[in-house]
Amino acid sequence: MKFEKSQAALDRLTPEQRRVTQKSGTERPFSGEYNDNKEPGIYVDIVSGEPLFASADKFNSGTGWPSFTKPIVPANVNELRDTEHGMVRTEVRSTHGDSHLGHVFNDGPADRGGLRYCINSASLRFIPREVMAVEGYGAYLDQVESV
Repeated sequence: MKFEKSQAALDRLTPEQRRVTQKSGTERPFSGEYNDNKEPGIYVDIVSGEPLFASADKFNSGTGWPSFTKPIVPANVNELRDTEHGMVRTEVRSTHGDSHLGHVFNDGPADRGGLRYCINSASLRFIPREVMAVEGYGAYLDQVESV
């Protein structure tokens, strides 16, 4: 499967998805469709389709955004220094789609590595476990908990 940013994919984005992924925006806390999602599956970049995070690594951080302890494929997530808004943070962007995803912080669960990938729902598409193979993501089934 090839993952890339295309004009066709950009044209399918909603205004909110475009603002978040292409203009490094942030959705309002507790407003994203995946904040409370507990179904097994994976989360992919809304633009490129590259696999980013697994439901098995999702946890409730109480911050209002989907939070994960690690990416499925670390090479699919770029970490960049972000000094916007008068603070120093680490921005995370998808490698192939160059979509702004959110930020990573060092306040995640200590027993799971200590990281919290705080991700905007608007930058993600959820692929439920039962359709992962059909949609070309079967190689990642071992990283998703059983139903």
